[in-house]
Amino acid sequence: MSLLRTSFARQLRTANSARLFTTAATPLLQSAKPPTSKIELKIEPLPRPGEKIETKRARLLYQSRKRGILETDLLLSKFAQLYLAEMTMEELEEYDKLLDEQDWDIYYWITKNDDIKPCPERWNNSPLMKKIREMVETKGNECTRMPDLY
Repeated sequence: MSLLRTSFARQLRTANSARLFTTAATPLLQSAKPPTSKIELKIEPLPRPGEKIETKRARLLYQSRKRGILETDLLLSKFAQLYLAEMTMEELEEYDKLLDEQDWDIYYWITKNDDIKPCPERWNNSPLMKKIREMVETKGNECTRMPDLY
């Protein structure tokens, strides 16, 4: 009998707290107005002082493949496969800064969709961006897939 009483009391508490939540929260949700200002949040990249060139290449290869947006993944992973091994430390630093940008921005800049997202002057005149764009343009109608890891 006490088990039945405990179970009933638990159900009653759950029902009452759910009722309190919905009745207390509903007026707040209905009266809430959309925000009038835009908030942008940019997380600064981690500083990596003294990173070895082999470690940097491995990290940039991984970051080129795992962006989160397939279109950008395909373009950058192919570029990384072709050129990352021969890049100097300065070129790797520049590529690292490019990878700190937003995925869709990188995609629009590489594919020259300036009507959607114009490419900033810093990247538009960059030899790195020219190299990536050249790779994309010379691919023609070839079907691109993610390169093998090894």
